[in-house]
Amino acid sequence: MTRKLLLRLGELVVVLALVSFGVFLLVSLIPGDPAVAILGEGHPPEDYAALRTELGLDQPILSRYLDWLGGALTGDLGHSIVPPRSAVIDRVLAALPVSAELAILGLLLAMALAIPLAMWSAAREGGLVDRAIGASTFAVLSVPSFLSGLLLIMVLVNGLGWFPRGQWVRISESITGNLHHALLPAVVIALSEAAVFTRILRGDLVVTLREDFVLAARARGMPRWRVLVGDALRPSSFSLLTLLGLSFGSLIGSTVIVENLFALPGMGSLVVNAANQGDFPMVQGATLLIAAAYVLVNIGIDLAYGFLDPRTRRVHA
Repeated sequence: MTRKLLLRLGELVVVLALVSFGVFLLVSLIPGDPAVAILGEGHPPEDYAALRTELGLDQPILSRYLDWLGGALTGDLGHSIVPPRSAVIDRVLAALPVSAELAILGLLLAMALAIPLAMWSAAREGGLVDRAIGASTFAVLSVPSFLSGLLLIMVLVNGLGWFPRGQWVRISESITGNLHHALLPAVVIALSEAAVFTRILRGDLVVTLREDFVLAARARGMPRWRVLVGDALRPSSFSLLTLLGLSFGSLIGSTVIVENLFALPGMGSLVVNAANQGDFPMVQGATLLIAAAYVLVNIGIDLAYGFLDPRTRRVHA
């Protein structure tokens, strides 16, 4: 397991190096002059030239990348070029907990809904319940997140007034206030994720329930739900666990729709606004941290396979 962890950490370094250079290269191709974005128009040409020199924009791209990477390794991701020119790391660390909390809470809600539904559906394969759950998950997947979010806002926020909109209370300020503001956005995230999780887990459970060890347990007179929970659920969770890791990593940076609907200061909004404003240091720093979170989560998921099935420890060793 230690060897496996070291290999995954080595992969993390390679992935982050490739991602950071790719993002740096693409951001360098964004049209516009950062010097003009900072100073505004109407200044003498020498002012723009001096600022480009200060920012290192007159250097070759590889030299600029290595300078930026050296700073990133020490925690310095540069400064925003859009007023106010705050430190990128401060803005990112302020936005990251918002997106991470939404992703975690949304996935927890999705798992809490998907696991019992998948077990119920698999236990009654081909029956009315199975068909009803399958149709329901398909219907949920057919509704875009922005539409389900708007409907929930119209009913639960504007109509019933059960939830606030356009505000955010950090968990350090108030746990109950934070959950009150985070719950509805998390529900919007959880709906589509729960539908996918249910379909994936249900399919794997159906296959596992036909295995010999499950049939033997049933033959010994064990109750159906005990067989599902005690024997079938764990070996059927590999696909779900993989999907969970992929979903968490992607949700940190892709909650743009939900964050815009509820006016939340998360990573999605931060990156989109920075890209629209040509704030390349912000885009670079935010993307690097999103990629790091994505890879770290999936390393954790990969290591968790060994706890679900000890045989995988020998397979990957």
